[in-house]
Amino acid sequence: MISFDEARERILGKAPATRNEQVALHDALGRVLAEDVRARRDAPPWDNTAVDGYAVRAADTVGATPARPVTLRVLETVAAGAMASRPVGPGEAIRIMTGAPMPPGADAVVMVEDTQGAGECVTILQAAGTADNVRPRGEDVRAGDVVLGPGLTLRPGHLGMAAQLGRSQMMVTRRPTVGILSTGDELVEIDESPSDEKILNVNSHALAAQVLEAGAIPVRLGIAKDTPEAIRAGIRAGLDCDVLLISGGVSMGDFDFVKPVMDELGGGLEFWKVRIKPARPLAFGMIGGVPTFGLPGNPVSSMVSFELFVRPFLRRAMGHRAIHRPTVQARLTEPVRKKAGRRFFLRAVLERDEHGPTCRTTGPQGSGMLTSMMLADALMDLPDAWDGPLPVGHVVTLHIL
Repeated sequence: MISFDEARERILGKAPATRNEQVALHDALGRVLAEDVRARRDAPPWDNTAVDGYAVRAADTVGATPARPVTLRVLETVAAGAMASRPVGPGEAIRIMTGAPMPPGADAVVMVEDTQGAGECVTILQAAGTADNVRPRGEDVRAGDVVLGPGLTLRPGHLGMAAQLGRSQMMVTRRPTVGILSTGDELVEIDESPSDEKILNVNSHALAAQVLEAGAIPVRLGIAKDTPEAIRAGIRAGLDCDVLLISGGVSMGDFDFVKPVMDELGGGLEFWKVRIKPARPLAFGMIGGVPTFGLPGNPVSSMVSFELFVRPFLRRAMGHRAIHRPTVQARLTEPVRKKAGRRFFLRAVLERDEHGPTCRTTGPQGSGMLTSMMLADALMDLPDAWDGPLPVGHVVTLHIL
């Protein structure tokens, strides 16, 4: 049995190199960028007005007030998407709409709210300073700049920028396919009516949701019965995927055949057990070049082991810069019991009082109690060496879910 840190280090060391693919811009949200994206031209591509108003020479408005206005001759009206047909000279102005290019000769814009009149003349009620209400060329980005770079997880703002740069396609890292095989004679699919001795195949759906949330593609492989032959066939069916998850059958019971079958097909496991609670029975190895995880059968243990080991593995395989959940220190608002020897990951609720972050457990922590995962917004990380009751006010680390 190995430590949590050693298990995770071994698993992450087997993460494959990223592979890339080109996708449409609208499919790139949440994906990891795999290229430099350069600006082809300045943005904005010319000086333009930030307001509706009048493009003027600032020098022509000096001293203008409501009591002593300045009157200028209006040459024309320029809308966004059009260019002025003539320059602005002394004593002249051009009516201009937000986003329109600045006319030659003009160096400021007077807001329409600071003017009176219409037609051939406009009365300026407020003096303008040079560059007032003008957005300069290249204010946002300059031609040739690397605006977006590899390793960036693309958010809506990034895609908006890509659109501004004229990119309809993006080179991103490929999303791995993750096969999910449930094992157990006791399982039936969720659309079946279980008899008294059967339970529903929860893990397949919970793990699929976790795979999706991590950014990968789940492939549900159904249920394998508790026989070496069925498990062997299920594993082989999953080797077309990039990663394989097998839930159940990794303990030491008479019908726990996952470990020996993984051994048989893969030529040896990296490890089998980890000093953590929940999720101690965790197997990991390579089968036919496919990273394969043998996860516990209890739903909470399965989901926690995914969070701690599979999710960071998948995110590294996709080239994410941040592969682990963010952490925060918080004070206990209830006592927590802990035995030395294993690292505990309790399901927790993160709260806050006037002194900062606080936390409490979600309640009973049984590995079959899905309510503990449903209510949790964090995992409370209690190190191996800690022993005995932890009092109210004790500071613990939370992994934010």
